[in-house]
Amino acid sequence: MRGGRRRSMIKLKLSKIYSFACGKTTLKREHSRIGGHGHSRVVFCNEPDRFEGGVSNYADNSVRSTKYTVATFLPKSLFEQFRRVANFYFLVAGILAFTKLTPYTAVSAILPLSIIIGATMVKEGIEDWRRKKQDIEVNNRRVILHKGDGIFEYTEWKNLRVGNIVKIIKDEFFPADLLLLSSSYEDAVCYVETMNLDGETNLKLKQGLDVTSSLQEDFKFRDFRAVIKCEDPNANLYSFVGSMEFGAQKYPLSSQQLLLRDSKLRNTDYVFGAVVFTGHDTKVIQNSTDPPSKRSKIEKKMDKIIYFLFCVLFLIAFIGSILFGITTKGDLDNGLMKRWYLRPDRSTIFFDPERAAAAAIFHSLTALMLYNFFIPISLYFSIEIVKVLQSIFINRDIHMYYEETDKPARARTSNLNEELGQVDTILSDKTGTLTCNSMEFIKCSVAGVAYGRGLTEVEQSMGRNNGSPILHEHINGLNSESNEIRDSPGRKEPIKGFNFTDERIMNGNWVNEPNADAIQKFFRLLAICHTAIPEVDKETGNVSYEAESPDEAAFVIAAREVGFKFYKRTQTCLSMYELEPVSGHEVESLVVLGMGESVGKLALLWLLKETKIDGRDTEQCVMDDGTALKQWTYKLLNVLEFSSSRKRMSVIVKDEEGRIFLLSKGADSVMFERLAKNGMTFEEKTLEHVQEYADAGLRTLILSYRELDEEEYKEFDHKFSEVKNSVAEDRETLIEEVLDKIERNLILLGATAVEDKLQNGVPDCMDKLAQAKIKIWILTGDKMETAINIGFSCRLLRQGMKQIIIHLETPEIKELEKVGDKMAISKASRESVHHQLSEGAQLLFASRGTCQQTFALIIDGKSLTYALEDNMKIMFLELASHCASVICCRSSPKQKALVTRLVKSGTGKTTLAIGDGANDVGMLQEADIGIGISGVEGMQAVMSSDIAIAQFQYLERLLLVHGHWCYRRMSSMICYFFYKNITFGFTLFLYEVYASFSGQPAYNDWFLSLYSVFFSSLPVIALGVLDQDVSARYCLMFPILYQEGVQNVLFCWRLVLSWMLNGFISATMIFFFCTKAIEPQAFDEEGRTAGRDMLGVTMYTCVVWVVNLQMALAIRYFTLIQHIFIWGSIGFWYLFLLAYGAMPPKFSTNVYKVFVETLVPSPSFWVVTFFVAVSTLIPYFTCSVIQMWFFPMYHQMIQWIRYERKTNGPE
Repeated sequence: MRGGRRRSMIKLKLSKIYSFACGKTTLKREHSRIGGHGHSRVVFCNEPDRFEGGVSNYADNSVRSTKYTVATFLPKSLFEQFRRVANFYFLVAGILAFTKLTPYTAVSAILPLSIIIGATMVKEGIEDWRRKKQDIEVNNRRVILHKGDGIFEYTEWKNLRVGNIVKIIKDEFFPADLLLLSSSYEDAVCYVETMNLDGETNLKLKQGLDVTSSLQEDFKFRDFRAVIKCEDPNANLYSFVGSMEFGAQKYPLSSQQLLLRDSKLRNTDYVFGAVVFTGHDTKVIQNSTDPPSKRSKIEKKMDKIIYFLFCVLFLIAFIGSILFGITTKGDLDNGLMKRWYLRPDRSTIFFDPERAAAAAIFHSLTALMLYNFFIPISLYFSIEIVKVLQSIFINRDIHMYYEETDKPARARTSNLNEELGQVDTILSDKTGTLTCNSMEFIKCSVAGVAYGRGLTEVEQSMGRNNGSPILHEHINGLNSESNEIRDSPGRKEPIKGFNFTDERIMNGNWVNEPNADAIQKFFRLLAICHTAIPEVDKETGNVSYEAESPDEAAFVIAAREVGFKFYKRTQTCLSMYELEPVSGHEVESLVVLGMGESVGKLALLWLLKETKIDGRDTEQCVMDDGTALKQWTYKLLNVLEFSSSRKRMSVIVKDEEGRIFLLSKGADSVMFERLAKNGMTFEEKTLEHVQEYADAGLRTLILSYRELDEEEYKEFDHKFSEVKNSVAEDRETLIEEVLDKIERNLILLGATAVEDKLQNGVPDCMDKLAQAKIKIWILTGDKMETAINIGFSCRLLRQGMKQIIIHLETPEIKELEKVGDKMAISKASRESVHHQLSEGAQLLFASRGTCQQTFALIIDGKSLTYALEDNMKIMFLELASHCASVICCRSSPKQKALVTRLVKSGTGKTTLAIGDGANDVGMLQEADIGIGISGVEGMQAVMSSDIAIAQFQYLERLLLVHGHWCYRRMSSMICYFFYKNITFGFTLFLYEVYASFSGQPAYNDWFLSLYSVFFSSLPVIALGVLDQDVSARYCLMFPILYQEGVQNVLFCWRLVLSWMLNGFISATMIFFFCTKAIEPQAFDEEGRTAGRDMLGVTMYTCVVWVVNLQMALAIRYFTLIQHIFIWGSIGFWYLFLLAYGAMPPKFSTNVYKVFVETLVPSPSFWVVTFFVAVSTLIPYFTCSVIQMWFFPMYHQMIQWIRYERKTNGPE
């Protein structure tokens, strides 16, 4: 164990804690779904070879996460590659290269395509092989299997079959979905960790049926037989419907008996289970669906540009073919041959003047093959490489590494890197995303009196904004000077989850309060009403708690610190130590073990002795000053679980005097309406305090209780057990009805207020994002007042910002709610929301052109329901999109997803959603980009996200730095790709025009093939990975730079077409300068003129120089790698010329020793190369200078600022 400390988990019976298993298992209601559609699975336990089970053809237990198999890799991978229209086009061109129509050899046409496709397939194959190795490792894990006659032996996971009995040892993973039969605990309870399923680290409790709990020895399974009838395989992790026939009896099954594959057994020595679902039928595999496919806007636009280039290509081929047909028809004019070198008098159909129309059609096919260099063959592959490398840089950014949890940023997909630089709207969760989700108990209201003197972050922030400290006299009932107690020398060492300071409550002083009885009940409720599990360190006695939520942990810790220490949970009871004065002396402070504090008087706690008090069995220790530490034990009868629809949780307990209490805590929206008439004594004051706590940014819960008589409880328990153990269609509805009846007529005790502190850096991050003109929406389940004050605290809302608040808390609607007419309420609510939206729109319209007033829209959940209706959602979106900030309060997970969908589809701009919990998954998947926070709510959001970060503050660097860089790099890279291919392809077209459309290429076959693969691709990849227009420091210093991506100024049609135009200009200048400079004069000292071969090599050399020098001009941040790639590409061209020209003429064809013998000795070759390379860049350079001087973009302005700072002195 860690630190050599031994921990033990208190044994626990789930049947008395979790409501799914409360009460004795009965079968009063018919299993209406078993055997029907969707519930037809039959499992013969301990009989996997039984005939009836075999015919069901259940899946085996081996899993496969690979995309391909050995047999399907080649066809499936090829299909994936040729789904891309560009690759399919090159494939058709390669096939046509085997015909007589081809202008080049078939090998030179097929080889580049083969290299690109092959490299992509190798990449996919490597990724799939890694998945295959993981599958092999998982399938070969070992598990203890019942072989028969009570003998258990080890076997591989992949050998398991439905019906097998397996034995799982502590800390092992479950190999399949198992039905829990028994465990090392007598009541068949076990503890399960589900981190691999939902990312949650807290332990879950499972319990088998009582009838199988005695099967704790291997030999007892020799004759065990049972039949399970249950639901078919499905993806629902949290439900299971079935029944088990055992010993002529039928027993209902629920999710409490199901152990899911990939969960881990914890704090339990062993369990026995029957295999129900195997392999791909298991729930975790059923949940392994691919996330929604997302493509960046740049990638979608790139496809349109490709189609545009295809249109250009077909247009050029069509025009050229018409001109070729006209020229061919006139080749023979009364026996006179115009193009005599083509021998039109005895030509084949391709140049036959008598069949000019057919010749033109065939020429169009030749032209389509010849001009395919307009389409960049390596574009897609290069983009994939660049995106992967960009993702690596994001993952390894030390500035986005959170040391406390050892979590770096992680790009789970590389498809959306450039999309990070185009975000227009951010939709954020609050709890756990903006805040730490680490709750601290800071204030409370008991019997109408407010306690707690701590200052919240919101109050401190508002105080700074107002320029004066905030007074708390109204809340605390004392002068603000008492706030100094918080920092007094007597203050204890900070305790996680507890930041409460009030001398009226602490140190046992609550007994002197006039409402001491209510305070005692209040903190007793906090110590009892929960599902937390105490974990005791036997060596030190320290107690820690495993709670389902940070709120619940904070409540138990608060009760402990005040003197109500929950320390033990058994199968039927909750035990706690409670301070109780037995004399008039002042009660001393309770010092809790395990919190780094001195043991003090509580060392006597473990020396308690048995005594009798008022006829009750208790454990009591009386200290010197008369303070008594007593042990109280409560019998736990039922736990009525929390759910998002109920918004409350309750427990029913019986005290040592036999009295039965229902203790309940929940949201104020559901608790106040459940109070009895005699339980509303402090309602008005409590409501006032709750409002003030919400204003201070605190999360509140209402605490209440009632005493039940024996008959009332028996009636409830009977109904509750009946509906819980049923599998009827309306089961959940029946449960809600039973719980609703018992949770009535409550007596109000008070309210808790816990603070969820903002994460570090959130206000500054919000401020930077706002400066970048990114719209920020907060979608939260908090009350409106809490959300507004958190908005001010995190600087989403600012002083002077006009708030447009839309809500339904109007007197008219409240009156209708009292009457209960749902139709009237709905109609009035709809009209009210429509009216408020109209007023907000008019307010916005009236402010236009008059002042720089900024607006914030705040809307509650009820109003949002109507605002999202079809006839109002456009009006809502119009209003919200003109506001700088939007806060949606009391919003459900479904509403979060609907709002995200509305913003994405309604604005057409890039949306980013960020959250940390399972309730944010829908929102993350709806948005263009989903960011998951790897916080304390588990990993559901991370597993559904595109990028994971540990803190909200890292969003600033992710967007403003990496987002901007990736957007600019990808935009420049794609534009440059089109430029270099048009430059090369258009020289081929001009040469064909020059050669009267004869279909003869200007370059050697291998020159054509290797241009995009070797002589121009590496520099553009370096550009896409390494280039920076401004440094990260300046990206953060000038957030407005981010608007270049939002406005898409670097990849708009105007810029793309300007790069294409630059390519056409460069090609034209290269062609005409080369032809006019070389042809009319002697090429060397012997007086030979340049032929097609020398002209082609010269033009090709100029193209290589120009496109690489153009890259050098476009780069803003040179590195050694870029120098190597640019100058290396040029140098490699000359080396290739030497090597290829030295090959025998059979291989080098028309390039045989052309470079060495003809071009190198000729000064004109070098002069032309230099002149063409420089002059071709002049138009681009001139336009760039004019644009930077007179029409600078944001990044160019910042470059000027940086340059001036450098020239005027150090930065």
